[in-house]
Amino acid sequence: METEIDQLHVFFHFVPFLSQLIEGAKVLGAQIDILTIRFPASEVGPPSLHMADTPEMQQRLAVSSGLNLISFQRRPDVLVANMFFPWPTDVAAAYRIPCLFLHGMSCFALCASTCLNMYKPHNKVSSDLEHFVIPNLPDEIEFTRSRVPEFEKRDDGSELEKFFKATKEVELKSYGVLVNSFYELEPAYADHYSKVLGRKAWHVGPLFLYDKGFDSSEHECFWWLDSRKPNLVIYVSFGTVVNFNDEQLTEIAAGREASKKQFIWVVKKEKKEGVKEEWLREGFEDRMEGKGLIIRG
Repeated sequence: METEIDQLHVFFHFVPFLSQLIEGAKVLGAQIDILTIRFPASEVGPPSLHMADTPEMQQRLAVSSGLNLISFQRRPDVLVANMFFPWPTDVAAAYRIPCLFLHGMSCFALCASTCLNMYKPHNKVSSDLEHFVIPNLPDEIEFTRSRVPEFEKRDDGSELEKFFKATKEVELKSYGVLVNSFYELEPAYADHYSKVLGRKAWHVGPLFLYDKGFDSSEHECFWWLDSRKPNLVIYVSFGTVVNFNDEQLTEIAAGREASKKQFIWVVKKEKKEGVKEEWLREGFEDRMEGKGLIIRG
């Protein structure tokens, strides 16, 4: 059973972090406040969220928490939800609040993912390495089945397939999406997503904080970038969801070296003290010194 101390443990570590950001935003003229909602974990079953190990339990837990919306002193104008939470549309509909999903990816990625899911061209090739063109895109984008995400290829009734199917279905029922991009970066795909694929989208990016706090010092990557000439550094990152094995990381590293271009590479793999990183070729970091910066974690 979750105790009051356990709940406060989360509250007092997380809220001050938000408070600092919000106070800074207020200085710039934004009107933002924090409203905390009691999390009814013990009432709906599991002692804490990480114990909700099935989609059904997560749905029950989330909707029960969402019912606290009725206690708001000020009625919300909109509910913004993470793309991986399929339950908010039901909560928003119950209180007649528009629901928007926030995507961390670009309009290009959204268009490609949508068309892969709609037309399933990867099911029409004979091998994982045979090339196919993703239909209904502004450009001719070639792909292979080996590069298609596992959840897009699943057709086995697994929990993973059910989960991602649910996220796509509820997005269609939502009021629209917020995209972590800006129109001028990819106008063809921004227009394609809304005018051809018929999805409502608002471009609110880039949503990356230059400074994590008003008192924080610059990260080493900014020092590194400041020492380079403009427009010559490639940024490589595959987000927080994608996981690569050592063989794939080795290939990416080889590609970065062969390109002879300066780069910043964000790797979702922490370096452990005293443990040799098998995915990095011998002497890679020495050869890339001054040419590339690897950010781990």
